[in-house]
Amino acid sequence: MTVEVVILAAGQGTRMRSARPKVLHEVGGRPMLAHVIDAARALEPAAIKVVVGHGAESVRRAQAAEDVTFVAQAEQLGTGHAVRCAGPEFGHSDWVVVLNADVPLLRGETLSDWLTALTASQADVGILTAHPDDPAGYGRILRDGGGHVAGIREEKDASPEERAIGEVFTGIIAVRGERLGPWLANLSADNAQGEYYVTDVVGMAAASGGVHAHRVADPAEVQGVNNRRHLAAVEAAYQRRVMATLMDAGVTLRDPARTAVYGAVQPAPDVTVDPGCQFEGEVVLAEGARIGPNCVLRDCRLGAGAVIEANSHLEGAVVGEGATVGPYARLRSGTVLEAGARVGNFVETKNAHLHPGVKANHLSYVGDAEVGAGANLGAGTITCNYDGHQKHGTFIGAGAFIGSAVQLVAPVSVGEGATIGAGSTITKDAPAHALTLTRAKAITRHDWKRPEQRANEGANE
Repeated sequence: MTVEVVILAAGQGTRMRSARPKVLHEVGGRPMLAHVIDAARALEPAAIKVVVGHGAESVRRAQAAEDVTFVAQAEQLGTGHAVRCAGPEFGHSDWVVVLNADVPLLRGETLSDWLTALTASQADVGILTAHPDDPAGYGRILRDGGGHVAGIREEKDASPEERAIGEVFTGIIAVRGERLGPWLANLSADNAQGEYYVTDVVGMAAASGGVHAHRVADPAEVQGVNNRRHLAAVEAAYQRRVMATLMDAGVTLRDPARTAVYGAVQPAPDVTVDPGCQFEGEVVLAEGARIGPNCVLRDCRLGAGAVIEANSHLEGAVVGEGATVGPYARLRSGTVLEAGARVGNFVETKNAHLHPGVKANHLSYVGDAEVGAGANLGAGTITCNYDGHQKHGTFIGAGAFIGSAVQLVAPVSVGEGATIGAGSTITKDAPAHALTLTRAKAITRHDWKRPEQRANEGANE
């Protein structure tokens, strides 16, 4: 069976009040159009054609893919005209499935099941219908006395009696390829909008080969987005779906309503997530990992039993088995913590490799550095990695002990088992198994007096 998918993405979306094309507004951290393309791929189509108009170049750049072809609709003359722009002939396909780019919660499984049932029905057209709590804005399904679909009436053309119908058209339709071209050629713009409606094909099919209607159980799955309120409602529904998937995979979410995923999370059993956490990009959570409240993880991998304490921010980091981060830590891109490493409160790392058992527990910055196994970085340790023009690296050997308030001016190496005295500024390599320190001579002035406030100072404050 040959399937062709046409995705309608040409509308301006004026009710979004945005310069951004509506289909590029995000749900779950990805453009709505990206979700619809993913759903379309479940049909293994021979072609996916995206009809673009408003903001066409932005849409092309954002969603370019080998299996996606973009088709221009220079004038927005209705959904029927948009589909015709993607053809005009479709006879080489068994089915042409038309989707809307602003329905991001549609599941690929729903499409696959529907198309299988449609093929078995012998009908020429299939539609997805729903019974939302509020049908406003949708076209209504018209049925004859025998309960068969007779047509679809767009809301602006509907009578009061027709608007009272609770069954609505979701905008998702499939038409036999050999039928679609001739039917599109016969569409009329004689309606309230002066547009060519693809929904008129349903009436044509009802008069010949029949229409197969499939009701979607959850109306939220086919909720379209026309304004910011719709976007928020769809986002909320998407997050509920993701949280349910995570919990089904064995993740404990202490408060699912206060957890958000803007990307994709690959979970393992017995992960625990406290309230207020946000996951972005690609995040992998190994078994037994624990994430404290109010953490942000973007493009990260956590090993088994890793612990991220409260209010920590991780981006592009790898946290090894049993490693501990935070609270109030920031791990930036290129950070790798190996097994058992510890990064504590108010510590920032970037492009830093901390080998097993390394401890950096307090108030430090570790950038462009490699820290050997078991080394200890005291409070206030800073790797001075930037000279104003380029970055330089710091190497700290295994078992080294760095005292508090030490500046390591890169490029510099600290040998294995070396000790750096507190308050030192190290500009040259420190040898292994030795104490290196820089210390200014202490001076005490017994004749020194603190400045005193004059009598009239502060009188006008």
